[in-house]
Amino acid sequence: QVQLVESGGGLVQAGGSLRLSCAASGRTFSMYTMGWFRQAPGKEREFVAGISRGGSNTNYADSVKGRFIISRDNAKKTVDLQMNSLHPADTAVYYCAARQGALQNDGYDYWGQGTQVTVSS
Repeated sequence: QVQLVESGGGLVQAGGSLRLSCAASGRTFSMYTMGWFRQAPGKEREFVAGISRGGSNTNYADSVKGRFIISRDNAKKTVDLQMNSLHPADTAVYYCAARQGALQNDGYDYWGQGTQVTVSS
């Protein structure tokens, strides 16, 4: 099992950047595929980005491709989401998630509590 804690959310102007970080507990972090999801008010939670266990493979939602970068440090047990060129449409609660299977956009088993990102126009 793994526990996840996100940090780094906040208020930023459109066009700005934020970096989210997720710290994991447990000794087997490197065995988990990691992902970031988000949920805007009145909308369903959606996949944002994922990274494979070793970090060599990533995938992104079309809406963030070219603007967001996911990375991980297995020694530090962290996974980050660098968000650039932010739009008001990126406003949401962002969640870190982990799954024991291969990299994919769904089927995540463990979730953090979320961190709020608000982009002002």
